[in-house]
Amino acid sequence: MNYAFRNGKILDGTKEMKIQQGLCILVENGIITDLIPDANADLHNYKVIDLHGQYILPGLINMHVHLAGNGKPQKKQRDNEKLVKTIMSSSLTRTIAYKMVAGFAKDELFSGVTTIRTVGGLGNFDTRLRDEIESGTKLGPRILAANQGISVPGGHMAGSVAVAASTIPDALKQLEKAKQEKIDLIKLMITGGVLDAKKKGVPGELKMSPEMVYAVCKQAHDAGYLVAAHVESPEGVRVALENGVDSIEHGAKLDNSMIRLFQERGAFLCTTISPALPYALFDSSITHATEVEQYMS
Repeated sequence: MNYAFRNGKILDGTKEMKIQQGLCILVENGIITDLIPDANADLHNYKVIDLHGQYILPGLINMHVHLAGNGKPQKKQRDNEKLVKTIMSSSLTRTIAYKMVAGFAKDELFSGVTTIRTVGGLGNFDTRLRDEIESGTKLGPRILAANQGISVPGGHMAGSVAVAASTIPDALKQLEKAKQEKIDLIKLMITGGVLDAKKKGVPGELKMSPEMVYAVCKQAHDAGYLVAAHVESPEGVRVALENGVDSIEHGAKLDNSMIRLFQERGAFLCTTISPALPYALFDSSITHATEVEQYMS
């Protein structure tokens, strides 16, 4: 169906984000096709939506989402591997967890986010939810899904939203499983991470070998997938980009050699600044962040 949105205050996404009024937004088959003067517009082929002076803007995109979590501060660090093992151990707990994940996705949509990119989740929940949203049986944003990421024993989120691959064949086996689940992208956990670090410096430690990164990236690219990687150190950035990763999630302080690698790979950086800011700026009585988490943020 074609829609015409009129009588609204339009935020068009430009740098200055100046409000535009007196214009009508034309949408055909889900695509914005034109902005025309609202007065005397010929809209007989459109379903007219009168905004009554409310604000309207293009859908937002959340590039880095874990639908297994709500983002609220935890009072103490959890054993995520143990928690996920319990959640996925029975049909009842899996059903409850899936309902929770679907609810978080719906929250994204109601916050103005119309597309999300999931980069590590519970089982095949993300692709399952993506398909139910596309079929109209669930309400939520468009999803580009990675399902479970690939980590290593002792690596970031190993055993929770990522599978711990001990060897390169293990990692490639998980890649094949992800392909069968019809994922949209591959996620690697190359370094340690803030939220499961026990001491300072661990988030930047290289956990996944360059050889494993290369093997997964090659097979993923051969199958037509892009590879995203959790990285929190300059060493990790170099290993990721030198071995085929397409996007760096989180990142590290850039230098000229890293910028050159980004350019050579045609890779991009997803900085994920917003979830780290509370740890860096707010008192630990509010965030419940450990000294390690606050230091590394």
